[in-house]
Order: sequence, then C-alpha cells, then structure tokens
Amino acid sequence: MPSKNPKYRVMIAAGGTGGHVYPAISIADALGIKMKQIDIAFVGTKNHMEWLAVPKAGYQIYPIWISGLQRRFTFFNALFPLKLMVSLIQSFWLLRRFKPAVMVSCGGYVAGPVGWMASRFGIPLIIQEQNSYPGLTNRMLGSSAKHIFTAFPDAEHYFPTHKVRMVGNPTRKNLVHRNHSKARGFFDITEDRSVLLVLGGSLGAKSINEALLHSLETLHDHEGIYIIWQCGKRYLDTLIKKIDLEDYPRLRLHAYLEDMPAAYAVADLVVSRAGASSCSELMVTGTPSILIPSPFVAGNHQTMNARSMQEQGAAQILPDEEVRDTLTELVTRLLADQEQLRKMNEAALEMAKPFAAEHIAEEILHEIEQSHE
Repeated sequence: MPSKNPKYRVMIAAGGTGGHVYPAISIADALGIKMKQIDIAFVGTKNHMEWLAVPKAGYQIYPIWISGLQRRFTFFNALFPLKLMVSLIQSFWLLRRFKPAVMVSCGGYVAGPVGWMASRFGIPLIIQEQNSYPGLTNRMLGSSAKHIFTAFPDAEHYFPTHKVRMVGNPTRKNLVHRNHSKARGFFDITEDRSVLLVLGGSLGAKSINEALLHSLETLHDHEGIYIIWQCGKRYLDTLIKKIDLEDYPRLRLHAYLEDMPAAYAVADLVVSRAGASSCSELMVTGTPSILIPSPFVAGNHQTMNARSMQEQGAAQILPDEEVRDTLTELVTRLLADQEQLRKMNEAALEMAKPFAAEHIAEEILHEIEQSHE
C-alpha cells in the first residue's frame, strides 16, 4: 500500500458528488506542494465519481462497500446493515495496513465508516465541511474530530464550537489564472457582447434546462448575448433535437465544460445550482450569479448556501419553482445593470477564501509533526 519508509501518510475519505471530491483533491494537492515526502490515499466507492476523478488527479483510491439510505424502503435499504458491517471491517484493514498519521473526512457516506474507525484507532480526525448545513456523515463525526474546517458561518452551529475554524472551501487553483482575451477566443466569443454562463452540474439540472430552453430565443435574439450552456450529459441529445443550432450562432451548448477557468473568465453572469463547490468557485472568481437551489438535496443546504451569498450581495436567489417564469427578466435586468454586477463582483471576492486548501494542509501537517514527536 504505502511507499517504502514514507515520513508522512494521510488518508482522505470523500465521495458521492463533486462537492465532496474536488475539495478533497485540492487538499491533497496542497499537501503535496507543502511536503514532497508524503503518501496520500483516498477512500471511496466504485460506483461514484470519485472512482474516476481521484485517479485522474494522480492519487490512489481504495474502495469500501457502503451506500446511503433511500428515503423510502427499498431492497438497497435492506442491505444497509450488511454493507455497514462490511465497510467497517474494510475500514479497519485499510487503516491497519496504511497506518495514516491523520484521517480527513470531506463528507459523503463513504467517510462515515472509515472516519469512525480512525477515531477508534486514535488517529486524529479532521473534517472539511463544504455546506452551510453540514451533511449527516460529518455531523455524526463532529464529536470525534480534532479540527473542523467550514466554509459558511452557519455550519458552526452543528459542531462543537471550539473545534471549528471557518477557512472556506478548497477550490481549483487554476480558476483565476485564465487570460480573458484567450478565454473569449477559446469559446469564439467577440469582445462586444455580454456572456451568460448556465451551469447545472455534470449531470445537468432539468428545471434550469427547461427554463433556458423556454427563454432561449428572447435572450439570444432580442438581447444579443452569448450563452454558454452546460446542460449535462443526460440532456444533451434531447436538447440537440429541439434546438437548431444554426439558428443560434451565439449559443455554445456543451454536455460538460472541461475548461471551467475559461468559462468563468468570459462570464458576466452565471446561472447555477447552489452546491458548495459552485458557490466557492463563484466567490473565488468574483462572478455575479443567479443561484437556483436544488429542492432535492438533504437538509435544504443549497438554499442555505445561496442565502449566505445573497445576504452579502454576491448573488440573487431564484426559487426552482419560479425559474421558468422569471429567468428571462432577471437575467436581462442584471446584465443591463453594470453597477449592480460590479457590486456583486466585489461582494463575491470579499467572501472568497482562496487559500482554504493551504490552511487545511498546514493544520494536517502540524498534526502529523506532533504525532512524530
């Protein structure tokens, strides 16, 4: 498992969504920069995005057999006690073989068994919580954690206060280093037009896609803006059948955006869900936004994330049930008000915590050094 005679070993558990996985990778990257002689291992599940994203980032990942509970009774819920027992045993052996000096939980149910088992071994547990309303796994691990790093002020209400430090969400370091003119060239966008960036996550968001389809002609033809639309893999084929792309020369329709730094660099306004990673990226890039919280997430944490940004003046909230009827008017009004966009830009940058990963990495290394004394 670990390399021969490493000085430092860190295990990171994160899974399920990009909101958990990408901050974890950012922490791992920061650790690698600060200390070359380090072994970092991830724990995840084979049927979620971490199984591809983590190796792509250059890290080893090990599986445990666990899943979340469904809200209604299903066969998979009936299997949960067995999965939990197996995952605890797997976590025991992973920790015993890898022998990490520190265990990091970035959330997702995969972090539960291995985080709990690490605390039983006496391994210092560090939590990184992305949302205003913490996920169930991190809330359960909070009492066992030595340090808890949060991104929004409201999150501290769910943890032992003396353990909490608000440092922001770790984000990709290349987000703000893209040349504006080159980014416009990448998307073949002229300098004289406003750009609307629409995001729905890697899978897309049905209500946002339907609303933009409804508004497309007005926004494209009457307002003359460029639209970069990341619709999600599951919706691309259907939308291509409904839209004659030759009729919309300023539309850039993508299933998934590989170059997010370029997309943020050209965007005057973003329409997006309010996941923790998305909100943090909007802060770091200073991009004004219309946030449409998903109504399908546990604990309504996207609404809390969006509310935090709206209260600071960095974003405006649009309820999911109103998006079809209201999106056109709100986009048009904001893009026409350069002073408002400037204020939103400044407010977002004021909220940004661009060095979150570095702060967390420093604390992890401090814990390791203490354990080697």
